[in-house]
Amino acid sequence: MIKIKNISAQETYNIRLTVLRNNVDLPYKFKEDEHESTFHLGAFHNNKLVGIASFIQNKTDVIKGEQFQLRGMATLPEVRGMGAGRMLVEEAKSVLKSKDITTLWCNARKEATGFYESLGFTIIGEEFEVEQVGLHYKMYYIVN
Repeated sequence: MIKIKNISAQETYNIRLTVLRNNVDLPYKFKEDEHESTFHLGAFHNNKLVGIASFIQNKTDVIKGEQFQLRGMATLPEVRGMGAGRMLVEEAKSVLKSKDITTLWCNARKEATGFYESLGFTIIGEEFEVEQVGLHYKMYYIVN
């Protein structure tokens, strides 16, 4: 069984480093990690942190209204397919709705677009490349 809890920025670093930045020379800490409005969620399986996601108040010019950006979402390989990622995003949607946030957006890796579409996200704009990481699409979800 997976449980979603609020976690600190520091608790995200190990999974960010091993899953998202494995063999990639990019920072795994975000400058917004400690901002007052930023929140981090963790997915726990058998009391072990197995998934993470950070939600940062950040705007993109292609969307109007109050916005948060999903950054640094990752799950450990051993729990993939168990719904941890879906549960992290669904919990964030509830939190953002309670804060009257209009839109949640992200820069989704090309191979993850189907996952985000299954959660109600829509692609906006053209494919773009993030150096050392690969092809991405900007995607958004209307919260309120």
